[in-house]
Amino acid sequence: MRVHAGDLHGLVIVEPDVFRDDRGSFQVTYERRQYLEAGIGLDFVQDNFSRSARGTLRGLHYQIEHPQGKLVQVVQGEVYDVVVDLRRHSHTFGRWSGIVLSEENRRQLYVPPGFAHGFLVTSEWADFLYKCTDFYSPEHERTLRWDDPQLAIDWPLDGGPLLSNKDRQGKTLAECETFEHGTEHGT
Repeated sequence: MRVHAGDLHGLVIVEPDVFRDDRGSFQVTYERRQYLEAGIGLDFVQDNFSRSARGTLRGLHYQIEHPQGKLVQVVQGEVYDVVVDLRRHSHTFGRWSGIVLSEENRRQLYVPPGFAHGFLVTSEWADFLYKCTDFYSPEHERTLRWDDPQLAIDWPLDGGPLLSNKDRQGKTLAECETFEHGTEHGT
């Protein structure tokens, strides 16, 4: 397993070892000892899975209380994964980062608590799997606008995205609630 620091404070890109032969492939998607050695020492309490069609944009989501760290990966297809640092104490506050996650590159991204997270499906379908460090808390969930002009996220769009009503009603960075101090489990 290879681990690289992302371009925002606290992001970690993980490239698991993939073993291939004539039968197919095998990889360990999570092994606590390896992730502890890589500096990802939080306990994961919930796994989520979504399947989405091309052009679906989910996000940018976060929880203002019970913030979630997420270990995200694509099992099938490809997405453009985006995070925005909402931790006011961070030197990368208000900046975004994007990375392609796919079944081909097998990358994982660790997103610390205090970030908004979302993705755009760039393949016909994408199966997206992620582990969370805290439970889903709908009353604390917030949505940052995917098209906030202040952020100017360079989504690889081919036409307008498919959005949920919740995602259409997101707030801009200037309007949204942010993390004033450290997060419960954040860096």
